[in-house]
Amino acid sequence: MRIAVNTRLLLKDKLEGIGWYTYETLSRIVKTHPEHEFFFIFDRPYSKEFIFEQNVTPIVLGPPTRHPLLWYIWFELRLPNLLKKLKADLFLSPDGFLSLTTKTPSIAVIHDINFEHYPKDLKFTHSTFYRFFFRKYAFKANRIVTVSEYSKEDISKFYSVNKDTIDVSLNGVNPVFHPIGLTEQIQTRKQYSKGKDYFLFVGALHPRKNIKRLLLAFDSFKSETKSSNKLLIVGAKMWWNDELKIAFESIKHKEDVVFTGRKSLQELQLLYASAQAFCFVPYFEGFGIPIVEAMKCACPVITSNCTAMPEVAGEAALLVDPFNVEAIKNAMITIEKDPVLRAELSEKGLIHAQKFSWNSTANALWGSIEKVLQEC
Repeated sequence: MRIAVNTRLLLKDKLEGIGWYTYETLSRIVKTHPEHEFFFIFDRPYSKEFIFEQNVTPIVLGPPTRHPLLWYIWFELRLPNLLKKLKADLFLSPDGFLSLTTKTPSIAVIHDINFEHYPKDLKFTHSTFYRFFFRKYAFKANRIVTVSEYSKEDISKFYSVNKDTIDVSLNGVNPVFHPIGLTEQIQTRKQYSKGKDYFLFVGALHPRKNIKRLLLAFDSFKSETKSSNKLLIVGAKMWWNDELKIAFESIKHKEDVVFTGRKSLQELQLLYASAQAFCFVPYFEGFGIPIVEAMKCACPVITSNCTAMPEVAGEAALLVDPFNVEAIKNAMITIEKDPVLRAELSEKGLIHAQKFSWNSTANALWGSIEKVLQEC
């Protein structure tokens, strides 16, 4: 079979959540299915590291898709002709975008539909495009794949799609994440937090990540406890806006907040494994991979009690209302003052994280591919 894949988000040194999903699943699928031909379709020059096996043919199809108008041109005007030329038996899109004008059977991996619930968190042009087209993509797809039971229910309900056409392919976690010894923890804290204990956040500084309330909760925690703890925020500032700037400027303990920027997997592993707790309190997540990454490193987790996060965290985390600054602060205080609880959460997290594997993710996605190939 000839399988064409949208690989726009395989960007060297810039892999984010969906990019990692694409990388981890495709790298496994093409290796375990050498009997099929795969055509990886990039929208710009690609890195050879993403051409995982000899059964992968890379294709660059311009223009680079940097905003909604170019998304439309790429998916509706350029892609259909390419799929026809390739005589593709299937089009797989790990980021959910499809072509409405192609006759090629398609699978859309729709990770979540946060833009339907919080459209104002995105640029107007982006949220307008998503809300107009993703409903159409959901009906166009021969099958939809998503990353949690929460997202499956949400997509089915919001778009009136039959749940029987939606498969769940839970995210995995990179094996690089694991606990470390006390000596390494001390060294990591010396390097990043002046030797002090710290709370950690990892992720893009997107509005739905709730950084504003995290900052306010940490500031309140510092004022109430007089703790020497730091707050390390790891991630690119691409979504830094006036609201976040005002929130940061309003807190009293600015000197205890450390923005590290993006970090490599190896650096992230050390940061997770050396943190007093991982504080991840978005108000919307279709999954939340950092929760599992932290657990794999034996790091206690504080996360939100809504959307997919309770499903992902299970009973191995403290759950809080992400809209309640007081609740987030109180969880920080609990973690700080209760070493027995920290040890318990570390142990539970290590056990719980074993449920998540990229091999299982890739196998589940391949199962969906087989269903469509057999049906068509």
